[in-house]
Amino acid sequence: MRIMLCDDSALFRHGVALLLQAVGVEVAGQAGNLAELHELLLTDVPDAVILDIRMPPTFTDEGLAGAAALRAAHPGLGLLVLSTYAESAYARQLLEIGPSGVGYLLKDRVDDAATVRDALSRVIAGESVIDSEIVSRLFTRRTAVSGLDSLTEREQSVLTLMAEGRSNVAISRRLHLGVKTVETHIAAIFGKLGLEPGADDNRRVLAVLTWVQSSG
Repeated sequence: MRIMLCDDSALFRHGVALLLQAVGVEVAGQAGNLAELHELLLTDVPDAVILDIRMPPTFTDEGLAGAAALRAAHPGLGLLVLSTYAESAYARQLLEIGPSGVGYLLKDRVDDAATVRDALSRVIAGESVIDSEIVSRLFTRRTAVSGLDSLTEREQSVLTLMAEGRSNVAISRRLHLGVKTVETHIAAIFGKLGLEPGADDNRRVLAVLTWVQSSG
C-alpha cells in the first residue's frame, strides 16, 4: 500500500514513516500542512492519507476539515486521522464525512506499526475504523440516552465492536458467537434505536453515530 503523511511535526512524521516502512508500507510523500498535501496530491494520489486532527493555524480541527475536502476531491482515498485526544465530536465529524474508508486513531498508539498498518488496510478496503481505546474511553463516558439505555449488555458489546468498524464475522469471532446470532443482536440494536429498515451499511453508521453523540 502507498500512503502520504500530513503533520506539522517533522519529527513525528519521520518517525511514523520509518515505522510504517518497516512493516512494508510505502510512504509516497510527507507534508507539514494541508496546502503542501494538496500540492502533492496534484501529481500523485496514494491509497490513503494519514492526517493529524489539530494542525495550523488554529490547532483545533483543521485535519478533519482537510479530510472532508480530500474526500470530496478524491472519493476513493482512504483517510486515517490521528489525535492525542479521544473526542466524541471528532469521531462524529469523521463518520459524517462518509460511511466508509475513514479511521480515527490515538497518537499514543502509533508506535505500534502493526496497528496502524491494520487500520490503513481497513480504510483502504472501505471500512470505517475507530481505535478500540477511543471506543473504550467514550463508552465509559456515555450519558443516558433513550434507546441506548434499553440495550442489553451483549448488545452494547456488539455496538462497541461496530463502532470499531468490525464486520459481523469479526464480531462473532471476538464474542464467540455465531454470525446469525450477531445479526440478530444487530437487528435488535437497529430496532431499539428506531432505525428504519434500509441499507444495512447506512444503518450501522447511524447506530454508531447515535452512540458517539451520546458519549461526551
